Amino acid sequence: MRIALLTYRGNMYCGGQGIYAAYLAREFHRAGHEVHVIAGPPLPDLPPEIPLHVIPNANVFGQELREWARTHDARRLLGPLDLWELGVSRIGVFPEMQTFGLRLLLRWKRLQERHRFDVVFDNQCLSWGLLGIRASRVPVVSAIHHPLHIDREADFAIDPRLVKRIKRTLYFPLFMQQVVAPRLDRIVTVSEASRKEIERYFGIPAKQVDVVYNGTDAEIFHPVPDVPKQTDLIFVGRTEDRKKGIGTLLEALRFLPPAVKLKIVDGRIPEDGLVPRLIRKHRLEGRVVFQPRFLELPELVREYSTGRVAVVPSFFEGFGFPASEAMACGLPVVANAAGALPEVVGSDGECGRLVPPRDPRALAAALADVLADPERLAAMGRAARRRIRHAFRWDQAAAGLLEVFEETRRAAHRRSRAA
Repeated sequence: MRIALLTYRGNMYCGGQGIYAAYLAREFHRAGHEVHVIAGPPLPDLPPEIPLHVIPNANVFGQELREWARTHDARRLLGPLDLWELGVSRIGVFPEMQTFGLRLLLRWKRLQERHRFDVVFDNQCLSWGLLGIRASRVPVVSAIHHPLHIDREADFAIDPRLVKRIKRTLYFPLFMQQVVAPRLDRIVTVSEASRKEIERYFGIPAKQVDVVYNGTDAEIFHPVPDVPKQTDLIFVGRTEDRKKGIGTLLEALRFLPPAVKLKIVDGRIPEDGLVPRLIRKHRLEGRVVFQPRFLELPELVREYSTGRVAVVPSFFEGFGFPASEAMACGLPVVANAAGALPEVVGSDGECGRLVPPRDPRALAAALADVLADPERLAAMGRAARRRIRHAFRWDQAAAGLLEVFEETRRAAHRRSRAA
């Protein structure tokens, strides 16, 4: 097959969507298919044999115009989509998903005439432009990692003020995604938990959504024996993302002995962000260590190995790369029994512990139990790595998606013949 893989933000360091796109592009190619990645900035780092088509944007969101103008040519904003991006970003709208799809649609006829794609695979952009692409009789499959409604609700739970609710409602393109998703040829997702939420928020029956689990690269993510343990607990993730549950973790730390230390790996902690405020509130100065800069993959692997137990206190995860990466590095995981985390960690207690969400005392008790027995902790870490190597591989993920693509292509061909 010739596959067009779309990702509006392509770099592996911009989040799980970048990891997803990069690994699947590699595995589709290894399986003998022709895959083209169509991406917006920050761009993915791909092998030279995988073509990359760049869909640029003005990247004005989250920047003061004066600051933006220091490094960009202001004439760049004269195009209609650029002006629209600038205008709506000033009122808090995140425009990249909409404009990525529309810019792609403007180039689609030329791209399709040249490459004759058999299927378009959208990485949770769900833009209006996909409806135009589908109208050109190319089947469109979209991956929904989790509905963005969950992110909005997590923000509402932290700050229920009306002005905040209005801002977060403007930020997320929920209406667009709710209109577009049911009109595509097929929807896939990465866990049973996400499948249930897709039915809830998008109205797409669960039986019509395929589950294909993500992989985790156990060759890259592996135990590093020569790295000394620096801390008992390690948290990897975006702490300003409210659904990651850092507040619950910091409160749980209060109920653990003072000798128990926590390392937070997040290269984007604001000086007066959520974490510094909560540390002051709970008087945890001296018990929390920061890794405040962005890390290359080998550095991240070493950081995982500096901890004894990985903590994933998220209120929801569509899959949960911090859990699977830590497990591949030989760490047991203590996580909330929320979203897909029970599917990744397992519910039998061999690889870690699951606790009720938003319960700092239960989280503290589970952490104390795991830390209490070093031999059992080491055995759990070994079991965690075995689970990832067996159940969550990128070649398996690609194979599952390729089956979906083939079925979708055959269904589209039958519809075309019937018409």
